Amino acid sequence: MDDARPQTLRHGRAALAVSFFAQGALFALLVTRIPAIQDRYGISDGLLPVFLAAVPILAGLGSVGTEQLVKRVRPSVVLRWVQPVVALVLLVLGAGDRMWVAAVALALFGVCVGGLDASMNMLGVSLQREYGRSIMLGFHAAYSLGGIIGASLAWSGAHWHISLVALYGPVVLVLIPLTLAASRRYRDAADARLEGAPKETQPVVMRLLMPLCLVMAFAYIGDSTVSNWSAKYLQDTLHSSEQLSTVPYAVYMVTTLIGRSVGDFGVRRFGAAAVVRLGAVVAMAGFAVVAVAPGAWVGMLGFTLLGFGLCVIVPQTFAAAGRMFPGASDTAIARLNVFNYVGFLVGSPLVGALGDAWSYRGAMIVPMVLVGATLHYARSFSAGPAGYGVGHERPSTVDVG
Repeated sequence: MDDARPQTLRHGRAALAVSFFAQGALFALLVTRIPAIQDRYGISDGLLPVFLAAVPILAGLGSVGTEQLVKRVRPSVVLRWVQPVVALVLLVLGAGDRMWVAAVALALFGVCVGGLDASMNMLGVSLQREYGRSIMLGFHAAYSLGGIIGASLAWSGAHWHISLVALYGPVVLVLIPLTLAASRRYRDAADARLEGAPKETQPVVMRLLMPLCLVMAFAYIGDSTVSNWSAKYLQDTLHSSEQLSTVPYAVYMVTTLIGRSVGDFGVRRFGAAAVVRLGAVVAMAGFAVVAVAPGAWVGMLGFTLLGFGLCVIVPQTFAAAGRMFPGASDTAIARLNVFNYVGFLVGSPLVGALGDAWSYRGAMIVPMVLVGATLHYARSFSAGPAGYGVGHERPSTVDVG
């Protein structure tokens, strides 16, 4: 056994965590400053939903394109060059003032984010396979941490009336060199094959992958419900103050970070299926508490439970796809990633339409039921021969951190 391999794996893990962190920060800086972008470009309220819907649609196309691209180049190469492009596009969006600039920038952002999300998770799954134990939740914890920092910077920019270009510029100047430096340490499945691991090939059967695709969509419907409607729900339905209405999403992000930071230990101890089942139950309880909350503080308890529940589902869905198709994990993850954007695209309009036509309390029942369907599909998360969890750990062949 090459003594350098454990160190190479640790470096690869740290480098990929940097990429997840940077993406979390960049995405938060975009979505939390949508009102400022709308004002800068003079985008009408009627046109704004078109712009916002185009981003996840194009991200889905970017994920599909990445599936084809990684047949020719490594996922690490895709990630190395697409992440700086995402950062530069964000800077252009902050500096422009013409409608066509906003349209082109958001389109490029969507396509590139699709490729970035797909390639990041491809590398994460292949690295987890080499580790022989669960590490995917740690990568998504880094994403959550980046999101918290990005949202905090955005709040500071709004509070101090900092222009978008002045806010985005320093962040981009830091993150592009950081991610390019980290990219030198990326490690993907091709590197493992060069060290003697066999190359496997197998077709991806969508019938088998579809339960995980549905779970991914349901999880993002739940997530988009929190991100898009928590403030309005607290203020309009639970009659909180405007200041207090901003708290639930911040709490949700923090609990997501905490849950993901410790989630890998739960997967190693109890198995992925058990952790996903627990996450689904906690998330259902969170939506139920939100739906029946008599006041704002009880509502915030519900959103806190949602953070702890939903946070484990998406990372474990990517990991499960890698276990299900170990010889075609890149293809499986690229296809699965599309349903990330399906959930994001469907969730917010669905809850909004139900809230307007019925009630926002009643609307919370829909994502609760959809997330609850994860319990039916939880067997898809059970570890097979290449799995990670109780009774499924591979023999320890390398000492990696």
